[in-house]
Amino acid sequence: MAAISSAMAAGQNSDFLGLRLASTSSEARNANRRRLSRQIRASKSSPRLSGRPLRVAVIGGGPAGGAAAETLAKGGVETVLIERKLDNSKPCGGAIPLCMVGEFDLPLDIIDRKVTKMKMISPSNVAVDIGRTLKPHEYIGMVRREVLDAYLRDRAAEAGATVVNGLFLKMDSPPAGSGERYKIYYNEYNSKKSATGEKKEMEVDAVIGADGANSRVAKEIGAGDYEYAIAFQERVKIPEAKMEYYKDRAEMYVGDDVSPDFYGWVFPKCDHVAVGTGTVTHKSDIKRFQAATRLRACDKIAGGKIIRVEAHPIPEHPRPRRVLDRVALVGDAAGYVTKCSGEGIYFAAKSGRMCAEAIVEGSAKGTRMIDEGDLRIYLEKFDKTYWPTYKVLDVLQKVFYRSNSAREAFVEMCADDYVQKMTFDSYLYKRVVPGNPLDDLKLAINTIGSLVRSSALRREMAKITA
Repeated sequence: MAAISSAMAAGQNSDFLGLRLASTSSEARNANRRRLSRQIRASKSSPRLSGRPLRVAVIGGGPAGGAAAETLAKGGVETVLIERKLDNSKPCGGAIPLCMVGEFDLPLDIIDRKVTKMKMISPSNVAVDIGRTLKPHEYIGMVRREVLDAYLRDRAAEAGATVVNGLFLKMDSPPAGSGERYKIYYNEYNSKKSATGEKKEMEVDAVIGADGANSRVAKEIGAGDYEYAIAFQERVKIPEAKMEYYKDRAEMYVGDDVSPDFYGWVFPKCDHVAVGTGTVTHKSDIKRFQAATRLRACDKIAGGKIIRVEAHPIPEHPRPRRVLDRVALVGDAAGYVTKCSGEGIYFAAKSGRMCAEAIVEGSAKGTRMIDEGDLRIYLEKFDKTYWPTYKVLDVLQKVFYRSNSAREAFVEMCADDYVQKMTFDSYLYKRVVPGNPLDDLKLAINTIGSLVRSSALRREMAKITA
């Protein structure tokens, strides 16, 4: 994995279109730069707004929406955040990297557990303990989404954003480049007039779609579809004695039984564990995979009681279109979930903040109109920074999740200290870490050896069961 990471790092300036590498011809790249340069206009030459600040509607109040709304409000932009479910608890493993705690100034009391031990369990139940290379201060944070999301929304409100409990319905878009306002329509649930909500409308200068995988904002701008996974998760309250085992430990199970193209997990929360799995290719079988995940972990969660069942789509790659005129997509709405690991919380919050920063800068702190060029600055920056991470994890999934023998090789690799260090450094600090060339060569040889041994084992098992 480190060898792959080093190789991919060299391509970090490539165009990022989903997880497909765009044309690398110099002619195509130059044409793209010329197109963008025509769109980008310095804020000092943008029309100044008279008697009012720029107004932006943020649709969706998850990590992406909360981070975007806070940044906008602090930057002088009039901000309205619309979220349908203020107590939303998305079926999410809830793992966040260490860098997010610092970058987003998260208080430690919203982190349920500090995981320093990760157990990776192969199809044949070979277990490898991961975490030996972590420094004393390093950990993976485990959060509940309803807690994290509410905290980020509350902080946005404290910064000056207006938080509306409502459901975005549709919007009327002005002619491109006209500078006229968008009209958005929504049902507001803050009012006690109706249980189904009160129909309202609002005019805004720009819209940020942070409304998840089923984004209505994405549909409004014809953003296109993407492949998606179904995540299924059960929150299980287990006896206190068994919870002790999970106080600083998480588990990941791989194998065709728990998922043909993803993994099963047991992640610790404050007083329970989250047990789940996901799949892209066999969505109709998700409950069978979930039952297999529970079975694999049965000894450690025996006596547990299911207290909540959750399911939700998770995007597999960015949408074909993420910006149109003065509308931008962030987080799951844009498709920012990594393959192999299925991580999306950090990238959601980061994309929301980066998009908002581009608006604040382009509008000269809310005093001028923005245009599509300002939003494309956010896209260019996000893609340049995170394309290597997405591509590396895409490659890893294709190599190691294709069969049980490949998964056995993957788990065997995870026992290597060098692999663990490279993996955790990349995850905790969100960068593709360049490795030591000699160690990378050794790792490549060991990886091939693991794949060969696992394939040989599969052939022998096939003979026995024939």
